[in-house]
Amino acid sequence: MTPTPEPAPDSYQRAAIIGGGVIGISWAGLFLARGIDVVISDPRTDIADLVLAGLDEITPALAELGLPTENLADRLTFEADLATAVAGVDIVQENGPERLEVKQQIWRTIEQAAPAHALLATSTSGIPATAIAQAMRQPERLVVGHPFNPPHLVPLVEIVPGEQTSAATVEQAKTFYRALGKQPQVLHKEIPGFVANRLQSALFRECVHLVAQGVVTEQELDDIVTASIGMRWAVAGPFRTFHLGGGPGGLPHFIEHLGRAMETTMWPALGTPTFDDTTVAVLNDQAREAFGDGTVEELAAERDRAQIAVMRALGETPDSGSTGRA
Repeated sequence: MTPTPEPAPDSYQRAAIIGGGVIGISWAGLFLARGIDVVISDPRTDIADLVLAGLDEITPALAELGLPTENLADRLTFEADLATAVAGVDIVQENGPERLEVKQQIWRTIEQAAPAHALLATSTSGIPATAIAQAMRQPERLVVGHPFNPPHLVPLVEIVPGEQTSAATVEQAKTFYRALGKQPQVLHKEIPGFVANRLQSALFRECVHLVAQGVVTEQELDDIVTASIGMRWAVAGPFRTFHLGGGPGGLPHFIEHLGRAMETTMWPALGTPTFDDTTVAVLNDQAREAFGDGTVEELAAERDRAQIAVMRALGETPDSGSTGRA
């Protein structure tokens, strides 16, 4: 179960969201609903319209989580100049392009302009903090705070310290994300893609292989996952599942009697597909057939409603009484 959000440190009153894309909008909605003033920095001239439209889309999900959503955008401002945006904030959550040189440039500016007490976190989905922080004078201040999309809804935040990230910064990040009602998980070492995305990528690779080989359609594969391992993994992860699959002998018995057969027969048979023109055409054609009747916004809203129902059944929705500053 998700622990009740901890009392919000009074120091987190203003946040800078760098990048107003899907992830930035999602973070902004959660921060605002938790009582934090937000400034979004993005060079696009139409960013205000894009963000406000995005907030309207996720507001129903925030309300379903029991968070206050009235006048959500009243404490939201926009500032194109990065240095100006981060001056005077208590938390910087960066969601810029996934290009190392761009992130290094962004963080060089942030470090020079943000207050010394501010928590500095990047939402990067795979670039190590060690590499990004090479451009900083104080690399100990930077930490990866990688959410699983969408951040306003899915509980996980992977906290990944770099080689020089201080223990104090890691603890600061854990406290902050817990106050938002998230489930922060600190990784013990850096690895490209971190954990959740590596698992997702591994499974998706086999999904693409099975569809490309004509074993199943995309819709059939989705139905198989949601009716089996998806449902199972919502309550017990892979290791607990196979520990239970080993019967009274637990995981050691499973590995000895089933795992070794999996290693020798199943693992070598897994596919290694590529996104060549033929495969892409098959995937796109089936996506239009399976999902073409609804807009992305409608499908996302349907997903969010179902996700909240699952979280509520598992007791993983935030305490509706825990609002205010994060």
